[in-house]
Amino acid sequence: MSSWNKRAKNPFQFYTSLKLLELTGKKAVNMRELVEIIKDIPGSSIYYHTHVFLQRHQSFSPEPPNAFAYWASHVLGEYKLGEELSSIDICEFSSIRELREKIIKTIENHLFENKSQIRYAPEGREFDFIKARSFVVPTGFSARNLKEFVGILGKITIHSIYFHIFASRLRIEKDMNDFSFWIDTSAGEPELAKIIASLDPYSFTMEGLRRKIISLITRWSSRR
Repeated sequence: MSSWNKRAKNPFQFYTSLKLLELTGKKAVNMRELVEIIKDIPGSSIYYHTHVFLQRHQSFSPEPPNAFAYWASHVLGEYKLGEELSSIDICEFSSIRELREKIIKTIENHLFENKSQIRYAPEGREFDFIKARSFVVPTGFSARNLKEFVGILGKITIHSIYFHIFASRLRIEKDMNDFSFWIDTSAGEPELAKIIASLDPYSFTMEGLRRKIISLITRWSSRR
């Protein structure tokens, strides 16, 4: 039996998530205040502010930088710091803790090098920290093999794809996204799982990512 129709050990259950945004009451008017709040703010707030543009503009590419980088550059005029924060590769981190530490280190290094230069945000343009509470919801779709998986992947919403590619890996601290994990452990195709896991999802639109994964699985199965 080809890998296309080979029954997986366990079906893949497709989920999506709904988000409730909440104000934390924390605001920063300069980078010193920002970094001190980042040290103590809930991880859900770090996740939200590093993914907010990706979540809002899921059909466009390239995405704007994370919210910290945007505020540094476009509100404070700290363009060098903005570039440094924008260049942080989120794919390198498997936990919010590690990502938080990288952001803190980047800002504190900048503050150390520019001790006498503290810029303040204009009134009304302070950095307002937000956190996102997520509610995971089943879509009702499940796949028992790669053929069914590709078929469902082609019709589920981009919000479901976002959940399985981004949220499951970074927020829950998994080494790989849900799709790769299932393809490896249940569908029994570890090499294909590695190929999909090696993709940089931040370089695609969500629709582009959908098409790329479908293409990779389809081509892989045609050679088996």
